[in-house]
Amino acid sequence: MTTTVQAQGSEGRKAKPDHLGHVIFITAAAAMGGFLFGYDSSVINGAVEAIRGRYDIGSAALAQVVAIALIGSAIGAATAGRIADRIGRIRVMQIAAVLFTVSAVGSALPFALWDLAMWRVLGGIGIGMASVIGPAYIAEVAPPAYRGRLASFQQAAIVIGIAVSQLVNWGILNLADGDQRGKIAGLEAWQWMLGVMVIPAVLYGLLSFAIPESPRYLISVGRIDRAKEVLREVEGKTVDLDVRADEIEQAMRSEHKSTFKDLLGGRFGLLPVVWIGVGLSVFQQLVGINVAFYYSSTLWQSVGVDPSSSFFYSFTTSIINILGTVIAMVFVDKIGRKPLALIGSIGMAVSLALVAWAFSANLVDGKLPHTEGVVALVAAHAFVLFFALSWGVVVWVLLGEMFPNKIRAAALGVAASAQWIANWAITASFPSLSDWNLSGTYILYTAFAVLSIPFILKWVPETKGKALEEMG
Repeated sequence: MTTTVQAQGSEGRKAKPDHLGHVIFITAAAAMGGFLFGYDSSVINGAVEAIRGRYDIGSAALAQVVAIALIGSAIGAATAGRIADRIGRIRVMQIAAVLFTVSAVGSALPFALWDLAMWRVLGGIGIGMASVIGPAYIAEVAPPAYRGRLASFQQAAIVIGIAVSQLVNWGILNLADGDQRGKIAGLEAWQWMLGVMVIPAVLYGLLSFAIPESPRYLISVGRIDRAKEVLREVEGKTVDLDVRADEIEQAMRSEHKSTFKDLLGGRFGLLPVVWIGVGLSVFQQLVGINVAFYYSSTLWQSVGVDPSSSFFYSFTTSIINILGTVIAMVFVDKIGRKPLALIGSIGMAVSLALVAWAFSANLVDGKLPHTEGVVALVAAHAFVLFFALSWGVVVWVLLGEMFPNKIRAAALGVAASAQWIANWAITASFPSLSDWNLSGTYILYTAFAVLSIPFILKWVPETKGKALEEMG
């Protein structure tokens, strides 16, 4: 019986959905959380120097205001999986949408620095939840033959969110005549930058009411008929729904609600596959990618670029980010996850090394020499391109696929929490590190890019073409 189910399930996994457009809509709606993740993460880039001036704070305090949202993100990521197992994936999306909305309004109208920090923490919790629930939901509803490409929607939404935030920031800056603290309708420009997020946050909440619950969650709570309806929607009428439901139920029958305790048992505390997930998450951040999105305006201004041009370069970097993500979406199911990750690691290591060299030059009249300035600009964009076409997409796809069903939710939570903690470490340390030695800071990021190469070769599994029930 099991062999028959597996054979029929294998055929079903090759089927094309009857309404692929509907599946894409469901995926895009879920990935709206990724858009908010990207938007909320990077919109602070346009407000950094204004916040420094408004509250008269130094680099260390400024770094904490920028990075404190990431503490909330770690909390949200750690709890989202278990909450989703209890109340469903859709409810978690709705909670995240509320947090994003409240954070946007509060951040735009802060009373003091502590108040701004508090609203950013709330937004961070929403980001953390979205970082877990997006890839998990998409992996559970996507037809296996399309899962890699559909899972890439999460990263595509993130990079579009980043780009839109930088475009909005640039537009608002121009409305304020190039002054981040210039007044527009009674508020300073940076307040508008942070407040505009209320629009996509409300849209995310509305879209969450228009998509179905995950069939795996529905089966876990005994709603078998509804689960089959959803499976018919996303996998097509030609799929044997009884077989698919049995396949999922058999995989779930041997599992229980995953907890942190389920992840223990390896030589170094956690199971090896969990450590691999943590490693992927940590390396994704330690190469310094979010410096490009949180501090790029400040970074370019520190080497003599005027504010308007620095905002423009932040936007062009975001466009390169989108281009790289599209490349990854095209190739992730064709050549696999590991080859893309290796290409990206090598490209990032070379690009970061060139940035480190360029920033080692002495400034002339407050600016980098022409040659070093061109190299820094091109290499910084190349770094973002190589990250986007590899680790930016591959890590989200792998985290949604690589864990066995019985530990997926808890393992995703731990891996995503590790990602946010690493993100916080990089974000909080950059202002002080750059004050110490900007070139040395980029040498450090280069070293992590180099170390990621043997990590991929030795430990990262290839999940291309496998069903979730085959993992483990």
